Amino acid sequence: MIDNKRRLAKLLLEKSYREGDFVLASGRQSDYYFDCRVVALHAEGSRLIGLLFNDFLKNFDIRGVGGMTMGADPLVSAVTVTSVELGRPLHGLLVRKEAKGHGTDQFVEGLGNFGRGDSVVMLEDVVTTGSSLLKACERVRSAGLNIVAACAVLDREEGGREALEAAGCDLSALFTRRELLALAH
Repeated sequence: MIDNKRRLAKLLLEKSYREGDFVLASGRQSDYYFDCRVVALHAEGSRLIGLLFNDFLKNFDIRGVGGMTMGADPLVSAVTVTSVELGRPLHGLLVRKEAKGHGTDQFVEGLGNFGRGDSVVMLEDVVTTGSSLLKACERVRSAGLNIVAACAVLDREEGGREALEAAGCDLSALFTRRELLALAH
């Protein structure tokens, strides 16, 4: 798996990582921006993310994975598709930022593949403060599912992990900024 992780780091550094002056979704200023969607939507990048997340997920007795739309959409798809290839099918769910306002008016899509009390791991592309992931977790728990952990592509190490842990959700990440830069070089 280290070769996959090293290759993913190179793709992320080449396509998703930019240095400069940026304002993040959290409102914070940053000297770098990480747009994981570019690699998550890249054919090889998607496969690598799926394989690496599935390697992490093998330690959990879960029914599937989920995350907040739109950042987690390609992550959930990558994991579910590669999970079938690996012989351990996992289902996916997506959490809307707003209820759709028609039909069933629900926040969580894909619940038909889960039963009440099923365990899931939440996925996120980038964790800064953790607020987006916390909101997604709250909605998934309200839908009757059990969250056993969260996993991100990048933990910016800016308080998100601690906020999630305070809410009872352990966070693991494929990379921190330092790890990403070290592995890519």
